[in-house]
Amino acid sequence: MTRTKLACALIALTAAFTAPAFAADAAAAPKGDAKAGKALVYTCGGCHGVTGYMNAYPNYHVPRIGGQNYDYLVAALTEYKTGQRNHPTMRAQGESLSDQDIKDIATFLSSLTAK
Repeated sequence: MTRTKLACALIALTAAFTAPAFAADAAAAPKGDAKAGKALVYTCGGCHGVTGYMNAYPNYHVPRIGGQNYDYLVAALTEYKTGQRNHPTMRAQGESLSDQDIKDIATFLSSLTAK
């Protein structure tokens, strides 16, 4: 029993002291190239940059993506790419992007100020 408690305490201490270091590394890690992302988003503005734009299928408001959270953008584009999100236009866009393209786009878009 004593060894088990000691092992648990050691694991807890290790996690407590290393978790902040991993979080700092993740926050400091470069996400993507905003300049490259800017060059890639030329088609996005056709739907996402037009105030009040409604998509024809189905009829819903297209969200503005400028200023959106980086992690959300990466997740959304990746899910369109892999088919986890179902939208014909976005699926086609996602399939054409590399993982680096997605990071670059998310870096650029998340750097914008939402209007």
